Amino acid sequence: MERLKNQPVIGPVFALIDRWPRLSAWIVLSVGCVALLVYEARDVGLTTTNWIALIVATIAVAGLCIWIVSWEDRDELDQQVTSDKRDTLEIERHDA
Repeated sequence: MERLKNQPVIGPVFALIDRWPRLSAWIVLSVGCVALLVYEARDVGLTTTNWIALIVATIAVAGLCIWIVSWEDRDELDQQVTSDKRDTLEIERHDA
């Protein structure tokens, strides 16, 4: 993995993913969903306005999905902080 991070083109991409993981996930999910939308709705006969509305809605839904999934990350961090505080308080009580 470290070797890939040192490659000329892939290295900066990995740096962006490490720096903004949720934004990167939103972009990847949006591109995939829009590609699937375009593939499945290509023969429906949508107008340009319909295409724009569907693509914007798809990107918004992808962003909401990533935001909702990130709630779980926040819950895990809150639990770790709570348990750390509890351990610290127990140590302080034993020292006193």
